[in-house]
Amino acid sequence: MNAKRIALFVAAAALTTMLVHAAGPQAADKSPQPSWPDFHGPGRTNISPETGLLKQWPADGPPRIWTYSDCGSGYSGVTIAEGMIFTAGDFDEGEMLIALDMDGKLLWKAPNGEAWRQSSPGSRSTPTYHDGLLYHMSPMGRLAAFRARSGEEVWAVDLVSRFDAQWGIWGLSENVVVEDGKVFCMPGGAKGRVVALDQRTGETIWANTEIEHSAAYCSPVVVSHGGFRQLLTLTQKSLLGIDIQTGKLLWSVPFVPTSPQNALTPVFQDGYVFVACGHSTGGTLMKIDLPSGTASPVWYRKDLDNCHGGAVLIDGKLFGCGCRMGGKSFYCVDFLTGETRKLDRSLGKVAITSADGMLYALNHQGDLNLLAVTPEGFDVVSQFSLGKRPPNTYLAHPVVCGGRLYIRSEQTLHAFDIRAK
Repeated sequence: MNAKRIALFVAAAALTTMLVHAAGPQAADKSPQPSWPDFHGPGRTNISPETGLLKQWPADGPPRIWTYSDCGSGYSGVTIAEGMIFTAGDFDEGEMLIALDMDGKLLWKAPNGEAWRQSSPGSRSTPTYHDGLLYHMSPMGRLAAFRARSGEEVWAVDLVSRFDAQWGIWGLSENVVVEDGKVFCMPGGAKGRVVALDQRTGETIWANTEIEHSAAYCSPVVVSHGGFRQLLTLTQKSLLGIDIQTGKLLWSVPFVPTSPQNALTPVFQDGYVFVACGHSTGGTLMKIDLPSGTASPVWYRKDLDNCHGGAVLIDGKLFGCGCRMGGKSFYCVDFLTGETRKLDRSLGKVAITSADGMLYALNHQGDLNLLAVTPEGFDVVSQFSLGKRPPNTYLAHPVVCGGRLYIRSEQTLHAFDIRAK
């Protein structure tokens, strides 16, 4: 590491310490706090438990509470826990974790490796909160744990040196999962395709080397099925399930995209898994067959080529957005049959989340849409613009938590009040 980088990290550490001391009295607050501790929330369903929210917005959108304009460059989303908001961004040559209070004021910054300066520069992963710690993976494979209250680093692992981590065009972009004392991630290397680390020490608990393919850009989900807690994820060429206790590969099935962008978090229910990839790869529903160690396709649609905007399953209806086929249609289809409930080509390419019977769809150029979930599919009820920007500016997924809607756009994080009055 050169002298300039060392100076940067030292300065960042000093700033962290200074801000922690300044924020000290807030650490004593024990009142209940809103929580969205993980990418796509608890269980990664992308459905917020919030209620009492607006069913329609004013013409110029819901009231803006505050804007924080120094997130650094990148696409990291937000997590929320212990009365704090966490994200990550790149500053000059270093990647930083950032903690804000609920008023949008900076509490601390902490460095986590070098900034990503290759294709689509900027941060990728969203910090994962669990039991007082934050876990974050840098695009070049530095996985570290930090104290949520202070930003103090607890441990760090170089996934390249330990597992021979491999990444593609856009670096490592996984949002790690924490469960049962373990941090799960996919370095994609010959010494560890998928691994489990001790959440308190970073020591290796198990490393699966039987998987053949390298890491994609998928953030996994942990589900219960067939008597196992399974980690479901996509490699560059397959969909698979792993026993989180032992690291054993339980099943796998080929899923080869037309473009190397396997990024969508699998959508699971009762032994069925939906996955998709953009650029005309399409989307498919698989049924897991544990005895045979594979999964079989139930249905396939080329127009459901969801790229990385997320998909949501509500009452048997699957919602998401196509990438290229069908004019980037926002879709609602029956989960088990793939039959169309409703399509809308007016929204463009969007990232989504859901709360209180509504869908929040953020266009990648800055239009924000509110949709009501209906028996027939959905109705668009409100729209407003955050300000037109170049394509793929608004890639971070929207978050609904504590009566607020959070929208990240590169350097800027907005908080909107969406409570029904």
